[in-house]
Amino acid sequence: MILTVFNTLGQQVAMLVNGEMEAGNHDVTFDATRLASGMYLYRLQAGEFVGTKKLILLR
Repeated sequence: MILTVFNTLGQQVAMLVNGEMEAGNHDVTFDATRLASGMYLYRLQAGEFVGTKKLILLR
């Protein structure tokens, strides 16, 4: 499984998970203290599944 965060320019700003995990629910802590407020995208890749969603960071 790979979980990454990108800015709106498509630049990777964080890699949260990169490796195999057991099936089930998991929690991931995202330390965004060095990022500016705004819109970001996060992408989850797990096997054949790839999903991308918006993330709004407000300070």
